[in-house]
Amino acid sequence: MTDSPAPHTSAVGTHVARHVVLGAGPVGRSVVDRLIDRGIEPIVVTRSGTTVAGATARRADITDAAQLAAAVADAGVVYQSAQPEYHRWQQEFRALQQAVIDAVAHSGSLLVVVENLYGYGPVEARMVESLPLRASTKKGAVRARMYLDLVEAHQNGRIRMVVARASDFFGPDVDGSAFGGRFVSQVRAGKKVDILGDPDALHTVTFVPDLAEAMVRLGEAPDTWGRAWHVPNAPAVSQRQLVDTAARAAGTRPTARSVARWQLKAIGMFSAPMREMVEMAYEFEHDFVVDHRDYTARFGDHATPLVDAFAETFRRNDAVTAGAA
Repeated sequence: MTDSPAPHTSAVGTHVARHVVLGAGPVGRSVVDRLIDRGIEPIVVTRSGTTVAGATARRADITDAAQLAAAVADAGVVYQSAQPEYHRWQQEFRALQQAVIDAVAHSGSLLVVVENLYGYGPVEARMVESLPLRASTKKGAVRARMYLDLVEAHQNGRIRMVVARASDFFGPDVDGSAFGGRFVSQVRAGKKVDILGDPDALHTVTFVPDLAEAMVRLGEAPDTWGRAWHVPNAPAVSQRQLVDTAARAAGTRPTARSVARWQLKAIGMFSAPMREMVEMAYEFEHDFVVDHRDYTARFGDHATPLVDAFAETFRRNDAVTAGAA
């Protein structure tokens, strides 16, 4: 990544901004890190009051309108990284985001939202932000509708928003992802690494610290607001090459093992999150390549090289494990 910006006081509109991060998962924690780099002490809002180093913890149920409104009442910028459990998206996610929209509409905060690429549905070319949202999957339809809700609220003047779209996550603390904790632990073990679909299909992946940096930069630039941006990613390589690159960072020699749809379905009989992965398997059966030229034309390319990103992932995950021992 590029050097962090010099510490400064961020302002949105006419008042000094308080930065509120909704959620303390890998994305929320990484946003906190990027804000601290800028000399900003953010507030992290979770239901349990999770403590994140360098941030102030605030306890609130994001699905409770009164609690959420109180949590963001003094915010200049709100970073939305909270989400329901993966198998509860269809039932809960849109309502959760609507509660956030209502709260920031009342507080006047800028809303910075992290999204994924589900809303496009299967595409044969490189993905660009101008693609229509034609998802036919349950979770893709939810994502598409949620983005349209944001655009409508922005265009009618209720809120100001900007969206950062990422591909499959990897990085420190990432668990529920095709390239998250299971992938990393299998690479570290140096044996078989499970790959969904075609190991030789190109696949763009997003390093969470790069995503968080993009979210903060977009929030700082009013000329970017009102639309979605693909965040910067390292050049797409095949899933087999991802295994090799991660192995080089880990100092191991594993091999890739393809997991077919029928195997996902079988596992899904006993695991709701895995059952939900079946409809998204198309992302791994063909090339899945993201174009982020709009972003780099505005901000430059600060995507971390894959081998460096995996090295940092192993280093930080090992440090956490050692600290817990």
